[in-house]
Amino acid sequence: MVPDLERLAPEHADALLAFERENREWFARSIPDRGDDYFTEFAARHAALLAEQATGRCHFHVLTESGAVLGRFNLVDVADGAAELGYRVAQRSAGRGVATDAVRRVATLAREAYGLRRLTAATTLDNPASQAVLRRTGFTPAGEVSLGGRPGLRYVLPLVAED
Repeated sequence: MVPDLERLAPEHADALLAFERENREWFARSIPDRGDDYFTEFAARHAALLAEQATGRCHFHVLTESGAVLGRFNLVDVADGAAELGYRVAQRSAGRGVATDAVRRVATLAREAYGLRRLTAATTLDNPASQAVLRRTGFTPAGEVSLGGRPGLRYVLPLVAED
């Protein structure tokens, strides 16, 4: 069964909160922890994301299977035909190709549904799994960055042929 990639909606709130809680420790191994306030103020944050998505400045997606969230795949800071890709996958889904498949699907949506021409992404140097996902999906390194004080790499993926 192929998981569903869905645009974030109000009905995802409970499953998304469960996903974030269940994977909090797992995520904190490779990205900065969201902090306790994220969880206590989740309903307001979810509503704010939906309001921001309605403006077209970002496109949030959840990967679901039987109602459970397996991952988040977000396009943020949409401007001038480009967006920043961010994603996280549940620990139980890691290593199964779930992230690679979903990043490919989001890139197709970015090009075909949202009219974007370029995506960027960044990951820390100590996150080889995320680096591998980006490489497998066609992203190429485009420079060094600092992410939460940790060294990382920025990647770029052209979605249309360069003129």
